[in-house]
Amino acid sequence: MALRTHALDFWMARGSVVVVAALQLLLVNDFSWGPRWLAPLVELLLLAPLSVATAWVQTQASQATTEAHFHLVSRSRRLIRRAALALTVLITVMNFVALYFLVQALLGGHAGSAQTLLIDAVNVWVTNVIAFTLWFWSIDRGGPASRGLSSKPYGDFLFPQMSIPDEHFKDWSPGFIDYLYLSFTNATAFSPTDTMPLSPRAKLLMIAESGLSLLTIALVAARAVNILA
Repeated sequence: MALRTHALDFWMARGSVVVVAALQLLLVNDFSWGPRWLAPLVELLLLAPLSVATAWVQTQASQATTEAHFHLVSRSRRLIRRAALALTVLITVMNFVALYFLVQALLGGHAGSAQTLLIDAVNVWVTNVIAFTLWFWSIDRGGPASRGLSSKPYGDFLFPQMSIPDEHFKDWSPGFIDYLYLSFTNATAFSPTDTMPLSPRAKLLMIAESGLSLLTIALVAARAVNILA
């Protein structure tokens, strides 16, 4: 069950990239770097071979019987992880650019209507949550492919299930939904809730997400609400 669950996580992550591309195209105001369609197109072009490679590796992993075969699968997973991290960097940078232009338009008085600002603020905020979900999911315990096989008692994050002295959670490892929940609660509470960051990089990522979320909500959404009032 655990193997099937984590195999499904890969496709949930790939699907979240499609959601991000759609959100970028749905921005009412043009806050993109270059043509509006450029970033979504590049993301989808990177996603296509990444998805094919993911399917191939999952098939090879289920059929692997020799040490050489397992070594090939392990090496392929490392390459896929690097490509996925590059895609995550692209999504994060483009969302930061969108937020920058949105704030610049507000401060310069060139922003659109209050309604469109609210829509774009929500768009940028949701994209931010997805981007950091991908970050958390990609870095914890060496990435999703090796997370369930890690012998370390803790990784970059301490989930509550890891502290429960119950046989049911003995072999538990977090999945994509757990990282989505972590990202969502961090973006809304601006601080850890039930899951604690343990490593410096996890803390820095949570600081970055909280800061961007606070900027989006406090400066952009609040300004638009004031215009509506």
